[in-house]
Amino acid sequence: MKLQQLRYIWEVARHGLNVSVTAESLYTSQPGVSKQIRQLEDELGVQIFQRSGKHLTEVTRAGAAIIDVAGRILGEVENIRRIAQENSDSGRGNLSIATTHTQARYVLPPTIKSFIGKYPQVALHMHQGTPLQISELAVNRTVDFAIATEALELFDNLVMLPCYRWNRSIIVPVGHPLASVQPLTLAAIAEYPIVTYVFGFTGRSQLDDAFTAAGVEARVAFSAVDADVIKTYVKLGLGVGIVATLAYDPVEDHDLVALPASHLFDYSVTKIGFRRGAFLRNYMYDFIELFAPHLTREVVDAAIGAATKEEFDRLFDRVKLPEH
Repeated sequence: MKLQQLRYIWEVARHGLNVSVTAESLYTSQPGVSKQIRQLEDELGVQIFQRSGKHLTEVTRAGAAIIDVAGRILGEVENIRRIAQENSDSGRGNLSIATTHTQARYVLPPTIKSFIGKYPQVALHMHQGTPLQISELAVNRTVDFAIATEALELFDNLVMLPCYRWNRSIIVPVGHPLASVQPLTLAAIAEYPIVTYVFGFTGRSQLDDAFTAAGVEARVAFSAVDADVIKTYVKLGLGVGIVATLAYDPVEDHDLVALPASHLFDYSVTKIGFRRGAFLRNYMYDFIELFAPHLTREVVDAAIGAATKEEFDRLFDRVKLPEH
């Protein structure tokens, strides 16, 4: 059994059983990947993948268990590399982050600027996607950190730390009738077509829950993953926008009015997540604290070491999260 073979079966499973795409991602040949998988199956005496002709069709029951263990082994190998790098050259390395457009565009720039200033020899890589994609990238070890509001809680093998809380604003063109409604209500908003995030993005589920709880039907005329796109279509008169308050800039968005809506919606909490058991290098701890100052190294280590959910929750019960 070779480490390379474990990497191949892990990557094939991660790439939807597509051997060709896997080989391309690993800079090797498709026949070479297939051969190594066959050799591993022959050595173990079990099939890891079911086949139809030359194509892999599904993971066997035994294969799923083997791939799961292979993933843990590969994670420990990565930890060994990180430990060695931390002790040989602590200021050099890589840091990869997966996040949404809203985080990348409106929240992360000051953190990234400070981080690069402090660690100029650490290569920083950013991936954008849906919250579900972001979480999966962290679970699959493609990225070090996942930063999102939705979906992180779906994965038990991520340590998820609360960073800040935020709410929404209603955005309308200057002179829109809704700007003069006092007090602003969900019923008043629902009289207009709504332009907001795609479901599963940036607290969208809480937004939908609020309308449902109020017994009001919201007609979403247009949805997008990008707050800038939403604002563009609000300016065109397509509907009333609902975006994260932090995505409104009074200077850049001077032709729009932002109406506070924190009395209408529950606050959402953005979290940073990383794989359980991952070795965090010093610059990784620093990145977390730059992004969320209350998440010191001591707090992060305590969260990692929490034996139960109750113990984990107690760490943050008395923490007043910053607001954006």
